[in-house]
Amino acid sequence: QVQLAESGGGLVQAGGSLRLSCAASGRTFSRYVMGWFRQAPGKEREFVAAISRNGFNTYYADSVKGRFTISRDNAKSTVYLQMNSLKPEDTAIYYCGAAPGVTILTIPNRYDYWGQGTQVTVSS
Repeated sequence: QVQLAESGGGLVQAGGSLRLSCAASGRTFSRYVMGWFRQAPGKEREFVAAISRNGFNTYYADSVKGRFTISRDNAKSTVYLQMNSLKPEDTAIYYCGAAPGVTILTIPNRYDYWGQGTQVTVSS
């Protein structure tokens, strides 16, 4: 069992930045691929970014590439999402997920554990 808890969301103006954190507890954090997803009202949960177990490989949705950066600190059992140049369309609840194995995954139902989410609102 892995417990995940996101933090760092909030209200920011367009062009601003936020840094999300996702702290994990339970089984060994470094055994999991970690991903960030988001869900806007009335829309399905969508992939944002993912990072390999050792942090060497990352993958991003086209909509955030060049603006967002995913990273992890296995010693602290934490994954981060640095979000720069935020746009109103980035407004959503952001969730972190943990997936066993070695393959970076972009499909939500391949992730076994989820946090409760943190709201990000970008005003124009």
